[in-house]
Amino acid sequence: MENAGLFYERLGLSRTSGRVMGWLLTADTSGADAPALTEALAVAKSSMSVALRQLEQAGLIERFRVRGERRDRYRLAEDVFARAFRAKMAEFEGFLALAEQGLRAVGDDPERRRRLELMRDMYAFMMDRFPRLLDEWDELKEQR
Repeated sequence: MENAGLFYERLGLSRTSGRVMGWLLTADTSGADAPALTEALAVAKSSMSVALRQLEQAGLIERFRVRGERRDRYRLAEDVFARAFRAKMAEFEGFLALAEQGLRAVGDDPERRRRLELMRDMYAFMMDRFPRLLDEWDELKEQR
């Protein structure tokens, strides 16, 4: 789980959140409750609470309750990686806007414009192509 923690930490999650992701990736679909995750990952209850909240708010995990049980359980969200990718795509618009703002700021300097135009064009390309790739993924996933 430590490798998962380090991997997801590089992507912007806390290490504990990354370790939870790693644990849930290898768990069965019944998931786990917070105390079980806390024990399995040997972390403080407060750290687990923060991690679960972060993951749930990001749409990476979902909270559910098994009939007859009193505690909430957690599992990976359905098609978590496509959902995470779609959420990241929203950031492309921000990069595109930043590049446009930079282009207005640098004026006619060809070297400085070239870098910003490259940034703008790359994110415009990503915004155009990635939705098609995800649609293709959805079709492929349905065939599985």
